[in-house]
Amino acid sequence: MLSSNGYLLIFLAIEIFSVYSVSAETPTNSTDPILYDIYPFIRVYRDGRIERFIGQGFLPASIDPATGVHSKDVKFSKTSNISARLYLPKNAAASRRKLPLLIYFHGGGFFTESAFSPTYHHHLNSLVAKSGAIAVSVNYRLAPEHPLPTAYQDSWLALQWTLSHFKGNGRDPWLKNYADFGNFYLGGDSAGANLAHNMAIRVGLQNPGPGIVLQGMFLNCPFFLGKKAIGNESAAANAYSETLNQRLWLYAYPNSSGLDDPLVNPGTCPVLKTVGCKRILVYVAGNDVLKYRGWYYKESLEKSGWKGQVKAVEVAGENHVFNLVNSTRKTSILMLKVLASFLNHL
Repeated sequence: MLSSNGYLLIFLAIEIFSVYSVSAETPTNSTDPILYDIYPFIRVYRDGRIERFIGQGFLPASIDPATGVHSKDVKFSKTSNISARLYLPKNAAASRRKLPLLIYFHGGGFFTESAFSPTYHHHLNSLVAKSGAIAVSVNYRLAPEHPLPTAYQDSWLALQWTLSHFKGNGRDPWLKNYADFGNFYLGGDSAGANLAHNMAIRVGLQNPGPGIVLQGMFLNCPFFLGKKAIGNESAAANAYSETLNQRLWLYAYPNSSGLDDPLVNPGTCPVLKTVGCKRILVYVAGNDVLKYRGWYYKESLEKSGWKGQVKAVEVAGENHVFNLVNSTRKTSILMLKVLASFLNHL
């Protein structure tokens, strides 16, 4: 079993090395023009062409007419051309206190979506308006052009860049003037929830220093897997979705150690107890096969020796990331209220 230092070395190695090999599942039929097809996410051809089927829309940063939330785009790594979209609530300048800070990671199976897609632009506008928080929505690079662990690299760079504004440092005036770095949070959905969790572990291993406090983290339908089936994962009704999720991981990270890699199966993580916050909120959907992993995550945390409080909420009758698919449903509106309260310690 790896020690804490050993697990930290994994993260450090992620910063140094990029992986470009092809999965062992690649079809052996060389006459087939398709290298692999993970519909409805992505199709990759042998000639290098790539088709993405979802999450390709783009909305520019703006002042949202419905909420008054301001947004803008920033590049935080000139060498890698990595960016983020920042969100500031309408009355930030009138606030007598610094605002909660949220660093958010979008979903999309590591292959699709962006911080600039309509889905996430609308979601962050709504969440920032409801919570009064300032948010950084990270636009990490995607597989297969940038296989994992690139998204983990980019996410850590984004977190470091954001926290570099502590005590008035850094160049972004929104973060310098409005963000409360003693009250920051991580959040994400699906693959983005996986990223948020792994960033929280790294925060715990590499304490950012006095005055910077990760207060909590929320995970929406987190993308976690494992070699051994749990719950009802092996049921015939879940077979397609479970296989799809496994293929997403294996193709996005061809050089991983598989479905029990600690990055995707927190139950195998030797330093799970070092998650760097004291409050975690996990949402799972009743019709989503990933719900079993969300509950297992809660169980694993509680058994790990982690000194915090984790709460899991299962929303019956709903599907994966239901609140993003339809934000006007009663369950979605209630979830937004709960997340806003969570970001305000309520």
